[in-house]
Amino acid sequence: MSTIFTKIINREINASIVFEDDEVLAFNDVNPQAPVHVLIIPKKEIATLNDLTEADAQVVGKLHLVAAQIAREKGIAEQGYRVVMNCNEQGGQSVYHIHLHLMGGRQMSWPAG
Repeated sequence: MSTIFTKIINREINASIVFEDDEVLAFNDVNPQAPVHVLIIPKKEIATLNDLTEADAQVVGKLHLVAAQIAREKGIAEQGYRVVMNCNEQGGQSVYHIHLHLMGGRQMSWPAG
């Protein structure tokens, strides 16, 4: 089943892309929760963190490397930023294609609960 992220990868849906290579795509979130809010996804379809295998370790690491690169490019690396990956419904995952949220540009608070 194709997700919205697959459609973005395939250019069936437009996105404001900030990074792309053979394995990873990053684009600005359409509903940002911070002044900088970028979604970083593998081009390989992996539904949840629970579906990762040893073969996926390199690309998951690369998601974090790309997040740090984008944070530097956006000027938020020194002051700090947050990276978050949600898993399944109770973890807040709404698109079943793993994705890393890079958020910054303001003081991030820890959610209550």
